[in-house]
Amino acid sequence: MESKANKGTEVFKFSGDWKRQADNLKDKFPQLTDSDLKFESGREDDLLERVEARLHKKREEVMNIIKKGQPTT
Repeated sequence: MESKANKGTEVFKFSGDWKRQADNLKDKFPQLTDSDLKFESGREDDLLERVEARLHKKREEVMNIIKKGQPTT
């Protein structure tokens, strides 16, 4: 059986100013709280799980929502 991290989805990597992005996400999705959006390096899966649960969306959808707000390099 595969672990959560190996479900065939890409690994989530964040770049940029997380505080600014978290504020933008809270503006778009008022149901998100500071606790939902708490970012800790190495614990990205926990962040994704909290946002998935709060928005009732699948991981891929949440990752796409977050990636849309990241600056392009």
